[in-house]
Amino acid sequence: MAAKKRRLNKFRAFVFVLGFLVFIGAGAAFGLFVVSIKDLPVWQENWLSFNTPTVLYDQEEKLIASVGTKNSLPVKIKDIPLQVQQAFIAVEDERFYQHHGIDFQAIARAAWYNLKSGGIYQGASTITQQLVKISFLSAPDALPERTLKRKIQEAILAFLLERRLSKKEILERYLNEIYFGEGAYGIKAAAQTFFAKEPEELNLAETALLAGLPQSPNNYSPFQSPSRAIKRRDQVLQAMLKNNFIVQKQLEEVKKVSLSQILKPGKRNQYPYPYFVDYVTEQLVKSYGEEMVYKGGLRVYTTLDIHIQKAAEKVLANNNNFPSSVRDGNGIVQPQGAAIILDPQNGCIKALVGGREHTHIRAWNRATRETRLPGSALKPIVVYGPAIELKGLGPASIVDDIPVKYGSFTPHNYDGRYRGLVTLRTALAYSLNVPAVKILMDEVGLPQALSFARALGIPLEDKVQGPSTALGGLHKGVTPLQMAAAYGAFANQGTYFEPAVILKVETSNGKVLYEHQLKPYPVMKPTTAFLVTDMLKSVIVNGTGAKARLNRPAAGKTGTSDLGKDLWFCGYTPELVGVVWIGYDKSKKAMPYEFGGRYPALIWRQIMREALQNSPARDFPRPAGIVTATVDSKSGFLPGPNTPPDHTATDYFIEGTVPTTEDHTHVLVEVCALTGQLANEYCPERVTKMLVKLPYQVPDYVEDYSLRVPPGQCSLHNPFTIFDNEEIRGTLEQEPAF
Repeated sequence: MAAKKRRLNKFRAFVFVLGFLVFIGAGAAFGLFVVSIKDLPVWQENWLSFNTPTVLYDQEEKLIASVGTKNSLPVKIKDIPLQVQQAFIAVEDERFYQHHGIDFQAIARAAWYNLKSGGIYQGASTITQQLVKISFLSAPDALPERTLKRKIQEAILAFLLERRLSKKEILERYLNEIYFGEGAYGIKAAAQTFFAKEPEELNLAETALLAGLPQSPNNYSPFQSPSRAIKRRDQVLQAMLKNNFIVQKQLEEVKKVSLSQILKPGKRNQYPYPYFVDYVTEQLVKSYGEEMVYKGGLRVYTTLDIHIQKAAEKVLANNNNFPSSVRDGNGIVQPQGAAIILDPQNGCIKALVGGREHTHIRAWNRATRETRLPGSALKPIVVYGPAIELKGLGPASIVDDIPVKYGSFTPHNYDGRYRGLVTLRTALAYSLNVPAVKILMDEVGLPQALSFARALGIPLEDKVQGPSTALGGLHKGVTPLQMAAAYGAFANQGTYFEPAVILKVETSNGKVLYEHQLKPYPVMKPTTAFLVTDMLKSVIVNGTGAKARLNRPAAGKTGTSDLGKDLWFCGYTPELVGVVWIGYDKSKKAMPYEFGGRYPALIWRQIMREALQNSPARDFPRPAGIVTATVDSKSGFLPGPNTPPDHTATDYFIEGTVPTTEDHTHVLVEVCALTGQLANEYCPERVTKMLVKLPYQVPDYVEDYSLRVPPGQCSLHNPFTIFDNEEIRGTLEQEPAF
């Protein structure tokens, strides 16, 4: 008889598997613990965190600036007010005086919160652990690690540190080491940078603001992100209230204090080429973190051309280059400005100025961060570029500048005039709005225009754009940097490069962390870029950009948003692209009598003239596939037998797009000499004219109305009005009798 099979005991099996997993987990944890101890930094009683500034070089590898630890001023704990100490303890480590380097209660609380939230939103590092991290576990040639091994090492060193230093000593070192942003390390440097005060002079509003910064100096910067800075300050106040360091009345009083009441901008131009250096620093922080950038001793090779940068800074600092300041409830307010110059052949930024003056470290950079409406400066990007590239139009194509409406949107030209039949070259040179909207909506189509613009780095969204897009009426706006890169593609025969400011980044021991690689993006045909460029040359030669004229070939476009809130000039030569913006920081303010062809064009000319003074003048290269032809300037066809000599235009065409049909719109018609209407058999005097005949009629206020075939026959003469010419004239000249 076969032995009876034993049934599987599920409970014992579960216990066995669980025990096995615990054993494996414990073994792995022990192994990780051993490895962590093995790699633990050697303890030194007189430990110091690495403290080497990052250095920046220009395009010729000449030193231009250092970024980092110069602004670090130690202070004794006895000179730091108790309330300042309490603020940091409340928001960073409320059980600082109870734990021994590691706060297990905080760890459990953070773990439970993160488990409920489904992500890692709350940390539990103590002040001691943070001090260990920035002092022991950072190195000049290594990026910060975020691993379990690193956390174990951090905990071990924190425990050891608590055995060697008192709580007051740990807090003192922490407050002297942490980074507050704006290049300030330690509480003393921070108090001076943000408030021009010593730590012992800080009030509660200033203290709460500073205590909120170390968690994320970049995100909570009161200069860059004032709303987030205030929100974080209020969190600090709530933490202090919770720990009985302040009372409710104090909290409410501080909440009424605005940033403008306490912030004191530092000295102007504390370092050379500040807006350029700020932008480089911003890019470095995004890639390597603040600790590495400000204390890691990086060597950074940039694209800066010192000569052009100095010229741009000088021009934007000249008050004569700007509209007059105005007075409002806050006193005298001046319009601001920005300029950016880049090389279209590689996207390298040669100069960058983000304002008329630089008031503090990492001041608001209007060249890279200010999104404003571009006005007509967007027309080459969303109208004329795609019209040529996608629809085969050209500078001599014809558009009728007459009243039109699209839904509820009715475009108007800036001067209120309607010029009638004009070439695309004329429409762009004089920045006519009606033709631009008609080309966008009737020829190109909004989806294709938006796609063309996005290829040029202009981030337009399909769902929020309409006919006003042709005139720069965007939902979000654009930055001067984006506009410069987009115009660079026209200057560079249709090839787009993303803007670059950093060529190479090395560690202090020569290890290359980054090296810029050129990535060309062909976004349009070279023939398209050439035709748009040649049309934009007309803008400067005899159009709205005449004040930007140089003694060399140049192309450009003016831009003015509604009521003059934003003034632009975007221009280029074969060597350089330059974009200038002027406007008030509060975008609701306007300059209704100003336009982009005035001050922005003047600023652009001054910068480019200085930048190119040692470069020989040269014209834009003409690509293969471009031909010239003469066409009828009222129809766009080849001149026909009836085309008047003054109704012809010779221009560039892409090979294969020259019209093959002769003009048929010019016709001989007889009109009544008295009424100007089409003559009938009863008109005593008739005149034969060469007029344009189109299948639609236009209002009589359109400027070329007299060149078009009249809409109807003479209404004055009929079988019942048989007078000789003198009688007719006499009848018309008599005053009506009553």
